[in-house]
Amino acid sequence: MLEKVISEDKIEIVGPYKAVQIRTCTQILEDGVELSSGYHRHVITAGQDYSGESAEVQAICAAVHTAEVVAAYEVSQETV
Repeated sequence: MLEKVISEDKIEIVGPYKAVQIRTCTQILEDGVELSSGYHRHVITAGQDYSGESAEVQAICAAVHTAEVVAAYEVSQETV
């Protein structure tokens, strides 16, 4: 039996403005044995809407994207 398994296998917080990087792994399994896999990465920056993310990612973003971090990130974007 073929099965497609999608999981968030890596979540990282990077940089001074606490960007949250999420790596998603998509595996194709046959009878529990991996036939192929691929990865996709996306980043959530401070102040970005993360309501469509998993509960785990939402909790991480809520913890690290404080009002101070969001304000500092916005100021950094104005000076670019």
